[in-house]
Amino acid sequence: MVRETKIAFGGGCHWCTEAVFQSLNGVYKVSQGFISSNNKNNTFSEAVIIHFNAEEISLEVLIEIHLHTHKSTSQHSMREKYRSAIYVFSKKQKKEVQLIMNQLQSAFQEKIITQILDFESFKSSDNQFKNYYYSNPEKPFCQTFINPKLKLLFTKFSQQVNTNKLNEIITSL
Repeated sequence: MVRETKIAFGGGCHWCTEAVFQSLNGVYKVSQGFISSNNKNNTFSEAVIIHFNAEEISLEVLIEIHLHTHKSTSQHSMREKYRSAIYVFSKKQKKEVQLIMNQLQSAFQEKIITQILDFESFKSSDNQFKNYYYSNPEKPFCQTFINPKLKLLFTKFSQQVNTNKLNEIITSL
């Protein structure tokens, strides 16, 4: 039985986040758009929903990749638009994410500011912006901001990278 589940991540631009997670084994769908939580985090922020097979890639690895591929330890003026967050879909998932985050903190010199938030709602990006990297790898934005994140995947998380998906692009990295 395949154990497919989902989690949502926000941090940097959703083009970058989408490309990172589209490039991984075990990730079957990445929905790019805007996510809101509740209470003070009820405004929409750029984020993605990841659908994955937990037997192929663990939630812990996905969270670790997320923390390393955006500024998870720094506050900046654009945090409302680019909220550093992990959006959870259940209380059980929230507890699991909290444990993982506590374990991963030791891998960072500074305190991780990424919030664990309840998923409230999602607004999909316009079609012209979906699959941005894989449709436009030669664009300056992709070369400047997304390629360094994909290079990090190759060096730090090579076993999780779907090389079949990236084969055409690997030479530019």
